[in-house]
Amino acid sequence: MKKNIIVTGGAQGIGKMLVMDLLKNGYAVTVFEIDEEAINELKEELREEALSMFCVDVSDEEAVKQAVALSAKTHGNIYGLINNAAIMDNKPVTELSLSEWNRVIGTNLTGAFLCSKYVIPFMQQSGGRMINMASTRALQSEPHTEAYSASKGGIMALTHSLAASLGPQIKVNSISPGWIDVSAVRKKATAHQYKLTREDHLQHPAGRVGKASDIANMVLFLLQEENDFITGQNFVIDGGMTTRMIYV
Repeated sequence: MKKNIIVTGGAQGIGKMLVMDLLKNGYAVTVFEIDEEAINELKEELREEALSMFCVDVSDEEAVKQAVALSAKTHGNIYGLINNAAIMDNKPVTELSLSEWNRVIGTNLTGAFLCSKYVIPFMQQSGGRMINMASTRALQSEPHTEAYSASKGGIMALTHSLAASLGPQIKVNSISPGWIDVSAVRKKATAHQYKLTREDHLQHPAGRVGKASDIANMVLFLLQEENDFITGQNFVIDGGMTTRMIYV
């Protein structure tokens, strides 16, 4: 039986790369995605028996509860959860409505809580891995990112809290991506290849802008059973940008 990994927001962007790499590495994958257009495109692109997809709003508790149970029934187990679903609504804080704030927090943070809550009974049976997608914006900000940055700061705190609560059976870690070029893994309607410049690459100490596969590689590492001494940690994958002092 293949180990089943739930990936939220898995039909495009970093999530889509995670799904593709997990399938290549012998995992079964369940995608939770709210964008039906993206789901249909992924179905056409990846005709895999080990892949199941459900249209789920991760901020809806009953929808999450039902989808988790169906994922477990479909694949016979839940070994991993990757809380990747996220949205942004950047605008000056004085113009940000409460409903817009709640929508971002609901998807990015409450969604991670709900998915984690309902997979725990399945994962406690044989152990497993949770990986939460935080962001370098939990550590530093651009203007007008209050809702998104707050949600990602919450993800980091949720991660170490869950690690303390769920150990030793379940290991919980987070990943904070920096600038990751996801233009190649967007759905067709929003796909546009941003032309990366030499300056874009060279501002990173690593010498280049990140790729979605950089995040997928860390996910695969954390899922491996032998890496069971790693929990409660946040892994910054940003080409060194958050360690670089920049003065204009």
